[in-house]
Amino acid sequence: MTTTTILMLVLFCMGASFVQRVSGFGFGIFIMTMLPQLMPSYGEATALSGMLAMMQSLFVAVRMRRHICWKRLIPILTTFVIVSYFAVMFVSSINDVMLKRILGVTLIAVSIYFFFFSQKIKVKPTVPTQIGMGTISGLMGGFFAMQGPPAVLYFLSSEKTKEEYIGISQAYFFIGNVMMTVFRASNGFVTEAVGVAWCYALPAVFVGTWIGTLVFNRLPIDVLKKIVYVYIAISGIIALS
Repeated sequence: MTTTTILMLVLFCMGASFVQRVSGFGFGIFIMTMLPQLMPSYGEATALSGMLAMMQSLFVAVRMRRHICWKRLIPILTTFVIVSYFAVMFVSSINDVMLKRILGVTLIAVSIYFFFFSQKIKVKPTVPTQIGMGTISGLMGGFFAMQGPPAVLYFLSSEKTKEEYIGISQAYFFIGNVMMTVFRASNGFVTEAVGVAWCYALPAVFVGTWIGTLVFNRLPIDVLKKIVYVYIAISGIIALS
């Protein structure tokens, strides 16, 4: 890896970790705007994103473990694991150029959804809802390493406090990314290049998480989110060009 590539990787990992710690999601969405351009293949980019997000979520989930309700987590998590397994397998059979274009459309759609509609759409925390959201999350996680939006929509409705929301969402992302890393490794996406990049980027993940923790209760989160959503939309347009 060149010095420029390493620097870009470190900076984007810090930014993704910061966003994830402050808002409870967004690591994959943020970092996948750049990783496909830094890694040898799209599949390796999703593998690296998942492995880094896994460590970030573990750090937060352990701190919030007392607030996790496993009864509300298991159905959506089980559905996610099953669906993501087949989605990861499908990635290996699709052309990288096509995947990047689909990613571009997805980034634009996600940014529009969160910018205009996320506060207006509410879901009931029922088992059918868990299965539905787990299915969508599994598809987005397997294809794009960004399983957050559907899961976050459910957890915001099912959890009563900020601590419960952060705890259950980070446990979901950690376990889900562990399983997807296994799936991606079995499909040949966890390569030497991924391992080298992971070693460079991991310290940046913890630095970004630490900074996010410091400003968690001080930053106007709504302003940060809008900036991130605009950035995501622009990245989606670039991916389509």
